[in-house]
Amino acid sequence: MDHFDLPGFLASSPLFSALLPEELARMAQGCRIRRLVKGDMVFRVGEPCEAFYLVASGQVKLFLVSAAGQEKVVEIFSAGHSFAEALMFLEKPYILSAQALTDALLIEVSKQGVFSEIESDPRFCRHLLAGISRRLHRLIQDVESYSLQNGLQRLIGYLLRDVELTAAPGINTCTVTLPVSKATVASRLSLTPEYFSRVLHELEDHRLIEIHKRDIHILNIQALTSYGAH
Repeated sequence: MDHFDLPGFLASSPLFSALLPEELARMAQGCRIRRLVKGDMVFRVGEPCEAFYLVASGQVKLFLVSAAGQEKVVEIFSAGHSFAEALMFLEKPYILSAQALTDALLIEVSKQGVFSEIESDPRFCRHLLAGISRRLHRLIQDVESYSLQNGLQRLIGYLLRDVELTAAPGINTCTVTLPVSKATVASRLSLTPEYFSRVLHELEDHRLIEIHKRDIHILNIQALTSYGAH
């Protein structure tokens, strides 16, 4: 931890990539490195929102808990992603909770440091707004998915979301590795774990996929895409 290159890590993030070395050094002074073990809370609903976070390693989930105690996963973040930027500008306590899904290393970026940089550097402000806009776009896509697609279509869409990056050109098969447990992915898609498993096995029975723990082997990308359009 003593040798962690914090300015270098900040420079690798899209939010901070335009900053000059002296600006990165100044921003790093307002950061704190947090090492979490699986299950540790990053923050809870109602706690003061004094920072946002960059994920250096591991995975973190944002979630809500209903009055009945049911958990809804809002988003899952892995290495290279940031979260809670928009919440920081509300000037209110956190409106949801964040928890480490695995052992994780996070960079806590203080609100005071961010606000100071915004006042002195319009470039940083534009990068921050772009990041928040991308998050908003994903949330709109989620709302559209939940409103217009059934559970089968949402699950297939999730499996195919990165197929262009995973499958080689001209190849009609690929493997998708679920980043977290099936129950967590199900919550992220607003599905029950039972329905999630049932649909996976339905796709397997139709020889569209093969399931090996968290590895989902897509046997026919085109056929799976067509199956979801029914």
